Amino acid sequence: MTARRDAVREALAECQGFRSAQDIYADLRSDGSKIGLTTVYRALQALSDSGEVDVLRTADGEAVYRACRTDEHHHHLVCRACGRTVEVEGPAVEKWAEAIGAEHGFVEITHTVEVFGTCADCVPGVRTG
Repeated sequence: MTARRDAVREALAECQGFRSAQDIYADLRSDGSKIGLTTVYRALQALSDSGEVDVLRTADGEAVYRACRTDEHHHHLVCRACGRTVEVEGPAVEKWAEAIGAEHGFVEITHTVEVFGTCADCVPGVRTG
């Protein structure tokens, strides 16, 4: 599994945005790999569990993956049109998650926050900066 996991890791490292398991599978197969789709899913799960890949759910509920750019806890701002993704910190979200957990008697709080919008490059006439 290690060699196949490495192949999936390398395929993700070559991508800029988030990719579905099927996209990664197709990329690997087009490069001549004999890897199976189930193996791609298993490798992605292992890489996700180890924190090496970011995972988010699209509006359709599909899981998509990207090589993690940082070891720090972070959130994503994702363009609905082009998929451009920005890693962002959210100190207010961190405080809120801890507070709401404590308010209800929960401990060992974890959370995932993804923010979706449309980037300036995808909206004609919008200037940034």
